[in-house]
Amino acid sequence: MTTRTNRRKTVSGKVVSDKMNKTRVVQVFWTSQHSDYLKTTPRAVKYKAHDEKNEARMGDTVKIMETRPLSKDKRWVILEVLQKARTKIQEGAQTI
Repeated sequence: MTTRTNRRKTVSGKVVSDKMNKTRVVQVFWTSQHSDYLKTTPRAVKYKAHDEKNEARMGDTVKIMETRPLSKDKRWVILEVLQKARTKIQEGAQTI
């Protein structure tokens, strides 16, 4: 899932928190295989990513790219929202 543009990593993940201003917590999943036992295990990590326009919401799938340190914990920036999360209002409108 990791690609490189201009020597910077880009990954896609899901927004799990949007409570901070201009910052989103993005959880990225991938699988890795054990070197001896060859068992595939799921892995996950959470990154704090900068969202200048506060566009991404909780549940959205986003593409993030690594960047220079923006704060103590923030080293990623949101490039684009790949898929918007479905809200309860949207789900209710579809059932009518």
